[in-house]
Amino acid sequence: MNDPIKLIKPYISFDEVAEDIKEIFDTGQLTKGQHVDKFVAGLKDYTKAEHAFLTTSATTALTMSLKAIGIKEGDRVAVSDFSWPATCNVVEDLGATPVFIDVDRHTFNMCPKDLESKLYDHEGNKVKGVIVVDALGNPSGIMQLKEICTAHGIPLIQDSACAIGSSVDGIKVGAIADLTCYSFHPRKLLTTGEGGAVLTNNAQYAKWLTVKLAAGASGIKGRGLDFIDYGYNYRMSEIQALMGWIQLLKLDNITAERNTIASEYNALLRPLGFARQKTDDNVHHNIQSLIFTVPEGISRDALIDHLGTHNIESTLGTYCLSATTYYLEKYNDPQKNSLWLESNTITLPCYNGVDVNRVVEVIKSFGAL
Repeated sequence: MNDPIKLIKPYISFDEVAEDIKEIFDTGQLTKGQHVDKFVAGLKDYTKAEHAFLTTSATTALTMSLKAIGIKEGDRVAVSDFSWPATCNVVEDLGATPVFIDVDRHTFNMCPKDLESKLYDHEGNKVKGVIVVDALGNPSGIMQLKEICTAHGIPLIQDSACAIGSSVDGIKVGAIADLTCYSFHPRKLLTTGEGGAVLTNNAQYAKWLTVKLAAGASGIKGRGLDFIDYGYNYRMSEIQALMGWIQLLKLDNITAERNTIASEYNALLRPLGFARQKTDDNVHHNIQSLIFTVPEGISRDALIDHLGTHNIESTLGTYCLSATTYYLEKYNDPQKNSLWLESNTITLPCYNGVDVNRVVEVIKSFGAL
């Protein structure tokens, strides 16, 4: 049997960090050291965001962002419906109510018209925040959504868990929304094993995050810290930050390479009826995940199984949040396009060295094509 083709491989090797990891252990500086500082500075320099804060995950980053804009129990928060459940779990966890916004079938991103139609409830109360997801790394449409939020005075959180390295009109994701959240999970282009970040250009949010992410500390009192508020420990370790910084240095090369591979797939699969996730002309997509909708009449699940029998890993695009058992039973508000995409999208392997021709030949051998 052929060697397995995994869905993704990390863009970092032990040799790249071995010397620095030894130094970390030799010095005993396992946290709050130079590598954390370098990674934070690197994120700000790369994105041109004024402030960056490392966290334990995108989930904690999203939670802190919601808290920063003042979301509390009973508030309504609009969320993109085609995403990983963390996008709405963080809203639910705070006792707020997620308002599911359907997505465009081509970009997979929040539909502006649906957002506008749901900004206000029957009593005229507007949502207190909007979480827009850059679906699978694609920030298409974010500027129009930002204009809507600005016009109505609603804070915009960009769930860019997948989108580090993407840009709109040359502006990197991270410097567009009021608050932007990254994930550094192993499925991401830039991974620290687990981890995340919050970026913002808003000085007020930054001041709040600085204190809250330091367990509430600000300055010195007597022989110790002065805790002026309660806060949290969502710190990233030195080893994680080192990993992130090393990959950040080559991120643009990684995204360019993945775009080339995606184009190779597209040229071979489009004649078969597969449609690649659409991006706006002014968008650079990092190709965090390479997603196609399958041809009409094709069982996406059966195709995934077929690829699996040939030692090729693939998966669905992502989830219709409003149709997951918990949210469907509680809110009964499934979104049409999102639900369709959950059943008709497939993620294919896309990274340096992947055998595109082998993957496509196996797809062609699927009996229904």
